[in-house]
Amino acid sequence: MKIAVLSDIHDNVWTLQAVLNKVQDADLLICCGDLCSPFVVGLMAEGFRNPIHIVEGNNEGDWRRISQVAGRHSHVHLHGEFFQEEFGGKRIAVNHYPDVALPIALSGRYDLVCYGHNHLFSIEKHGETLALNPGALLGYDPVNRREIPVTFIMYDTSSNSASGYQVPLKVTVGENDLVLYP
Repeated sequence: MKIAVLSDIHDNVWTLQAVLNKVQDADLLICCGDLCSPFVVGLMAEGFRNPIHIVEGNNEGDWRRISQVAGRHSHVHLHGEFFQEEFGGKRIAVNHYPDVALPIALSGRYDLVCYGHNHLFSIEKHGETLALNPGALLGYDPVNRREIPVTFIMYDTSSNSASGYQVPLKVTVGENDLVLYP
């Protein structure tokens, strides 16, 4: 089973669309939080037709409306702050925060633990547990105030392996790129 793992979208619909186009062969998608606006759930639901599992982050602008939008799509599942399930014979846990997720990974109770929040891409092994932070679809590190690569992870349950991917974005703004808007 192939699982796409992403996090920290922060309303960046352009990178979200690029990632959804790349993960169409995944059997399910896990989002580790920070969607921000309710319309992001709708875009995810329309752009990925297999099951989507989402945990709540610290930047959900309106969780009630996010829940309403998710409720319109039977393949979208909201789980609050913590989610655990077995997929493809692997025990999986998901939380938004590294300070919660990493001790869970160290417990050895799960094969895979996914998290986000700090926008730092990471694939780590803790004993037999794989701990994944897919980075941020936002493409920005707010702590250091700098652009960072837009990344996500594909996890394969049959091999218990994870591969990271970067979304190539080419955005240049030069003097001749500006157009006067009416």
